[in-house]
Amino acid sequence: MPGQTVSGDMHLVQPHEQGVLLAVVDGIGHGPEAGRAAAAAVAVLRQQPGDSVHTLTNRCHAALTRTRGVVMTLATLDATDHTITWCGVGNVEARLFRGDSSGGAPPESALLRGGTVGSQLPVLYASVIPVNPGDVLILVSDGIWPDYEHDVPLKSPPQRIADHILQKYYKGIDDALVLVARFDGRTHAN
Repeated sequence: MPGQTVSGDMHLVQPHEQGVLLAVVDGIGHGPEAGRAAAAAVAVLRQQPGDSVHTLTNRCHAALTRTRGVVMTLATLDATDHTITWCGVGNVEARLFRGDSSGGAPPESALLRGGTVGSQLPVLYASVIPVNPGDVLILVSDGIWPDYEHDVPLKSPPQRIADHILQKYYKGIDDALVLVARFDGRTHAN
């Protein structure tokens, strides 16, 4: 956020035995306290990234009770059965763009539940969807305008996609983070 020296938004890409955990965590508010809450959540996620998204979210909730709390979305790729299991609390959006859709099919979105990890955890809902080589997963914090989905250069490398979204859709009034992963059909995401 302009005027701040510490971002309250953090991400994690953590391989594990079954695949990889991807997370975007947004500490409530701005500045150092938001950054500490986000860092605490990422530290918890890093410890056992192969656990279920429900277990990971509950573990973060318990660890963050003395912080401002966070909103976050987790997506775990199971490389064995080529699925993503995702779960979101708050307003960190996750969308899966199909690599073979030729721009015709709308992206799939994670169901987000209102609440705050660390203070007011809702009943969690995780969904499981198949992924295919070439599919692109994009997670964005609330510092990004949600209408970016109509202007994603899906054939570009993931870093270029993230840069494009940040440059064109950054709100300018909040911390912002964009995490992009393209699934290559192997045991990890690019």
